[in-house]
Amino acid sequence: MTDPIELDRDSDPEYDHHGGFPRFVPAKVGPEYGQLLEALRTVQDLAVSTSLPAEVTEAAADKARELIELLTPHVVAEGRQTAGRVPRLPGRGSLLLLPWIIEKIDAEGVRSRGMFRRFHLGGNSAAHGGTLPLLFDDLFGLIQHAYGRPISRTAYLHINYRKVTPLNTELVVEGAVDRVEGRKTFINARLTDLDGNLLADCEALMVQLLPGQQ
Repeated sequence: MTDPIELDRDSDPEYDHHGGFPRFVPAKVGPEYGQLLEALRTVQDLAVSTSLPAEVTEAAADKARELIELLTPHVVAEGRQTAGRVPRLPGRGSLLLLPWIIEKIDAEGVRSRGMFRRFHLGGNSAAHGGTLPLLFDDLFGLIQHAYGRPISRTAYLHINYRKVTPLNTELVVEGAVDRVEGRKTFINARLTDLDGNLLADCEALMVQLLPGQQ
């Protein structure tokens, strides 16, 4: 798969003068990185779903501080971190992104599959409504890059919540470029369950940055 950032740099000689985004290339990691991410995601799930006695809270805080001490010497600049640079892992290896796997990415569109976990709970066993914009916005960035559009920012994003989005249920999100008008890229996407039931749909406008804009 061609690096979409590489496409931007080839087609846009002013790329480095608007946006200032670092060059992202896939990171090479072993299976231990995926195991670390899954362990950390499970910790996130447990952190929002437990009621701990004081002694367990204190012990957990001590272990968290040990982990901080272990990781801190390895902080690097944006663009060099592993997170977000492993396309084969859920959320591309980033704890910020939803733990979904990219199934398809090309100029015709992008499709990902995954589920919302306990960490994403809003209430009544449903995903928090605020997690859906994150899912869609990340998808739209992938879509416009794969389409070959220059580096852009989200100008607006509108979601229609059609049904409650459940936790711990495999879902599919898919979208594509609708049309391009100058610097503007209009994109649509849908979130469904595996039976095709529509949970939410979304439309967005991505606007190409001008020189000097970030």
